[in-house]
Amino acid sequence: MQASRRLLLALVATTLSTSALAQTWPSKPIRVLVPFPPGGGTDIIAREVTQAVTTNTKWTFVIDNKPGAGGNLGVDQTAKSPPDGYTIVLGQTSNLAINPTLYSKLPYDPVKDLVPIGLVASAPLVLVVPASSPYKTLADLVAAAKAKPGEVNFASPGNGTVAHLTGEKFQKTAGIRFTHVPYKGANQALTDVISGQVQLYVSSVPSVLQQIRTGKLRPLAVTSDKRVDDLPQTPTVGEAGYKGFDAITWFGFLAPAGTPKDIVAKLNTEFSKALQQPELKKRLGDEGADPLGGTPEQFAQVIRDDIARWGKIVKESGVKVD
Repeated sequence: MQASRRLLLALVATTLSTSALAQTWPSKPIRVLVPFPPGGGTDIIAREVTQAVTTNTKWTFVIDNKPGAGGNLGVDQTAKSPPDGYTIVLGQTSNLAINPTLYSKLPYDPVKDLVPIGLVASAPLVLVVPASSPYKTLADLVAAAKAKPGEVNFASPGNGTVAHLTGEKFQKTAGIRFTHVPYKGANQALTDVISGQVQLYVSSVPSVLQQIRTGKLRPLAVTSDKRVDDLPQTPTVGEAGYKGFDAITWFGFLAPAGTPKDIVAKLNTEFSKALQQPELKKRLGDEGADPLGGTPEQFAQVIRDDIARWGKIVKESGVKVD
């Protein structure tokens, strides 16, 4: 009887302390882990969205870039952080939905070790070449790859990223073969593709939109099922002859498993409010991203569904990272 009473008191104490934490939260800056280097699409979106929430709430966010292992390092660090609401991560399709199949030993379980806060945005990918490239269209690129299999270098922001798997998917669809050159993020890859050291780059639209606008890169096709407003002259892969081809990447905030539900709800509410503001919608749109939103439960379902969908693509491609 005494043991049961002690257990009941412990549970009550835990509930009260959790409730008190949620009521006083946040009392210090919230660290936002971005699992890719500065300047890429994930980094841009994290900064834009948290700045909008800061303007609304006066909360302080500190962006902490933790690149490496296809985004695994930053996500794993979040999963192993105290579940007190002061560490969150902007995850995306690659490190939440692709890597569980791609890596034989993933250091975290995206379903069990993290709690979704909410989706933030989605973005199509785009196939780009240097402005000096002889490839003017996707047909030109495919013809070159067919003539000399493996001689066209295809860069991505890293092994297992959505860009990498989208490139693999396109090769299979078109019946061609590139040589994959993985980078540790967007910045170095952009430098090399602009200079012509790499012939093709697959990237989320936000990561390369500025370079396209300034004429440093030429877009050949976007991977969504419809054209992108910011690139109205660029055809979709489907329009270029590969009907049904569709690949996008999404971004969403998560916290360590065990984070109090009240804190998760507060974060979701403020991110959702910010994403409804015309100013943020325009800024994200100008970067080539589509604002989303929704509940933690809806985000959790997207993660589960895409683990299954991308897992099939990983297995079909034969790509594996140990």
